[in-house]
Amino acid sequence: MKLKHSLILCLLITALSIQAQTEKEALGKLSFMIGNWEGNSTAFLEKSNKSVDVTENVSYKMNGSLVVLDVKSPWIELHTIISYSVKDQCYYYHPFSKKGLRDKYKGNFEDNVFRVYFSKERRLTFTLTKEDYFHEFGENLKDGKWEKYFEDILKPTQK
Repeated sequence: MKLKHSLILCLLITALSIQAQTEKEALGKLSFMIGNWEGNSTAFLEKSNKSVDVTENVSYKMNGSLVVLDVKSPWIELHTIISYSVKDQCYYYHPFSKKGLRDKYKGNFEDNVFRVYFSKERRLTFTLTKEDYFHEFGENLKDGKWEKYFEDILKPTQK
């Protein structure tokens, strides 16, 4: 009986370690985001564009099981947690503002681009520019075309 319990415990521990490796592997694909970034955020408005300085600090937490983004500008302060669900086989984006958790949204990683979908008509995209700057932008789907409503292009900070 003890041997049977030991085998079950070993299988359970092995299954949990495989799951953790899978989460880490998925979140490892987001390593291009990791770092301390600063630059310009531009809002694309109907009458004119407006720009402000922005900083974004992105790091792994909990031994690589989460990615945490802290964004700060005169327009926004946001603390976001990105997780990966092995069960659902997708990323989850959890944005927090001073008002609390907004909701969780599904994301995917494809062709070196991480995208988060707030709805079928609204999304965020995270990638790198050719110069290896952190590039984040939001888009709305209008008349079958994606149009940017904001764009951040950030360089590594010189700390």
